[in-house]
Amino acid sequence: MTDLSPAAQAVLKAGGVDQGWPIHRKAIAAALRAVADQVVPKEWPTIEDYNEYEQGVAAAHIKCRNQLLAIADELEAQ
Repeated sequence: MTDLSPAAQAVLKAGGVDQGWPIHRKAIAAALRAVADQVVPKEWPTIEDYNEYEQGVAAAHIKCRNQLLAIADELEAQ
């Protein structure tokens, strides 16, 4: 499991699959993708569609989505 980032390791540990068997990694990656779609749907408006305050909130949501998807990608790639 040491070949994974600390974030991916934490997700596997929280999921109770420290061994990180491929089937578990794929299932957890799918769950992370579903969460990312709930946080920021793929059809999210562009940042320019918001006022200054909302742009900051939208940027934070997009960053969160990208981080979740990066962990999912990492789990699937192993």
